[in-house]
Order: sequence, then C-alpha cells, then structure tokens
Amino acid sequence: MAVQGFAKDVVDVLGVRFHRVTMAEAVEKILFWTADGGHHLVVTAGPEFVMQCQRQEALLRLVNSADLVTADGIGVVWAARRQGRPVPERVTGVELVPQVLSEAMRRNQPLRVYLLGATEASLAACLEQLRAQYPAHAFAGHHGYFQHPDLGRILEEIRAFRPHLLLVGMGQPRQELFLRDVMGKLPPLVGMGVGGSIDVWGGTVRRAPEAFRRMNLEWLYRLITEPKRFRRQLALPRFALKVISSPAKREAP
Repeated sequence: MAVQGFAKDVVDVLGVRFHRVTMAEAVEKILFWTADGGHHLVVTAGPEFVMQCQRQEALLRLVNSADLVTADGIGVVWAARRQGRPVPERVTGVELVPQVLSEAMRRNQPLRVYLLGATEASLAACLEQLRAQYPAHAFAGHHGYFQHPDLGRILEEIRAFRPHLLLVGMGQPRQELFLRDVMGKLPPLVGMGVGGSIDVWGGTVRRAPEAFRRMNLEWLYRLITEPKRFRRQLALPRFALKVISSPAKREAP
C-alpha cells in the first residue's frame, strides 16, 4: 500500500505517520485510486486512534502502511504543528466521503459504493439519503450486526457489486483491522473506515452544531450528548500529556 508522491510529505505524531493534505488533495487522491486498478486503504485518525496504536504494534504497522492517513481531530492538528510540520487542515471521514461523491458527480465519474456497518434501520436511512443526494452513483450495503458465518456471503455480495469504495463503519480499530483482512479477497477498491458516519449521513444521529465545529469542540458536544463516551475520551488528555512529554522534533518543512 505504498504511496507514490506522499512518502516525504508526512508528519510523525507519536509514531503514527499523517499525510499533510488538504481536503481537496485527499479527494483527488481517492478519485484517482478508484480507477487505477489497485487496493488502497484510507484511514482518518484522531487522538483516540493514535493512543490505540501505542498499545497495538500490529495496528501501528497497519496504519503506517496505509495509502492515506488524515488528521481527523484537532488534537492531531495541534501535535503536528508542535512538530513544526503542520497539517493544512482537519480532514474528517464524515466530510471526506461526501466531498468525494460530490466531486465525482461534478466530473461525471459514476462510482459504486458499498457500505458495511450500523444497524439495519440506520443503514437503510443512509442509503436512501445517499441515493437521493448523489443519483449518479450506485449504492449498496449490509448492516454491521452480522455473525462470522455470514461473512463469506457478505464478501461474495461485495465482489458481485464490485465497488470503487468500500466504507466500513464498525468503529476504530475494528474497521481498519477488518479491511486489512478482507481487502485482498476483493476486487480492486478503496477501503475506508467511517466509524459512526453512516448514522450521521442517514440522519439517525445528529452531528455537532456548526458553532461547536468552528471552535474545534466537536468532542465536547459528543461527550455531552453521549456521556457513555467518557471512558473513551480519557484518551484525549493522555494523548496531550504524551505529546507534551515527547520532545518536539521540529522537522524541516
């Protein structure tokens, strides 16, 4: 999964390599990959994911072999700036996919998109919304609450659909590990973990209001509306302390 042209334009955040790309550049790369006949992995990672990589060597190796790793979290943006190699902007999964679909429609580049994840009802709502908003593309999917014996049938369904994009919403790091294990069994495609974005795109979960996003407080809104996330979000202060205690490399721009 090597990335031609990306190798030098990265920043190391606690061992995780992030590509220093804008949203537009990420969209361009993904659209190119949908037509190049290869398998490509895209990861959008925030501080929680970086801390998971600290505990799982296999996960760290996986993310550092991905074709594109974007800064999905203001903590990563801050840490990259501290290294002297700032990323241009946050590139979140929930925004990246709609940008890809919109740009592909503008270019008259129809895509086949398969979504795997969420509940059956949430997935159905998401597919309905996507088909209405992006009529040039073809969408299919399967909910994420399947048993292991069902996997072979689902993979066969994906193979038959031949998607350009395989979007897996199982939460991190399960979705990235899943993609690692199945992409080689599928036709060429771009695989990307999208977390809870299927719920957001379908309207069953509301994203943080614009005011929270503008102030980079989306994490706070999610904590207020989903208090059960408290334990997960303890990773944020641990991430900040680890970044502060690590010597800033101040890499050359």
